[in-house]
Amino acid sequence: MTKTAPLAELRANLRWTRASYALMSGFVLLILLIMYVWWPLVTEYFALFNPAVPLWRQLDWLLINIFLFMSVMIMAGADIKTDLPIIVVGLVGGLVIESWGTQTNLWHYYTNERPPLWIIPAWPIAALSIDRMVRFLRLAAQRIPQAAFLWLHWLILPAFFLLMLFFVAPTFGRSLTLAALVLCAFLIATPTDARVAVLNFIAGAGLGYYLELWGTTRLTWIYYTLEQPPLFAVLAHGMAAVAFWRVVHLYNTFKPALVNQLSKLRGAGLALSSK
Repeated sequence: MTKTAPLAELRANLRWTRASYALMSGFVLLILLIMYVWWPLVTEYFALFNPAVPLWRQLDWLLINIFLFMSVMIMAGADIKTDLPIIVVGLVGGLVIESWGTQTNLWHYYTNERPPLWIIPAWPIAALSIDRMVRFLRLAAQRIPQAAFLWLHWLILPAFFLLMLFFVAPTFGRSLTLAALVLCAFLIATPTDARVAVLNFIAGAGLGYYLELWGTTRLTWIYYTLEQPPLFAVLAHGMAAVAFWRVVHLYNTFKPALVNQLSKLRGAGLALSSK
């Protein structure tokens, strides 16, 4: 590999395509739709602004920086065919996670919704951002041997699972918690690609820290431990990233067979209709 190859690959991952603008437009429209549907929450937020204090001092710079970072990430190397499964998995996975957490009272939102639908779209946006982050991390870590990542996998993920056991202990009697524990144990015990799994965990936890810092310090959501944020919540974003990646990987693995089967069924249907 030449020295220019990594740079060329980096430029390819950073490129903006037509899909980039489509995703960004959809992101903005989604935010506007959320603001329209939940307008009372928006007016409640703006009511907190004090006209006697300079505006720049009241702006939520952490939220603005998170928004800008995720906007750049989702536009980098966007491709609708590749990104659509990530969006769907992020949307469904986010709904499941938020339902589990709020129904078991591990955390709750200031609106007391269980879960609030306005938070769900943040999950696919975060999933796309993590996908881009992993691309860059793979370039940066390409010289690290696979054995090192396998070692990291068995060090980091089981440690997270132990932390999870302590954190969710008050809800051991809930079926949703048991399902979450079984799923995490399965994902940890059956690594398919330790390199990508570890990088997803790191990227998810990295982005998750800032998301959790914003949400807990603004009291948008509150964990039962009252930490701002709890370590488990930060690392759980990493575990969620691993789970989402595994589901998307599974879909991509079986996609050719599914497409072939659907083509056969369609062909059989057309043949019957022509008779």
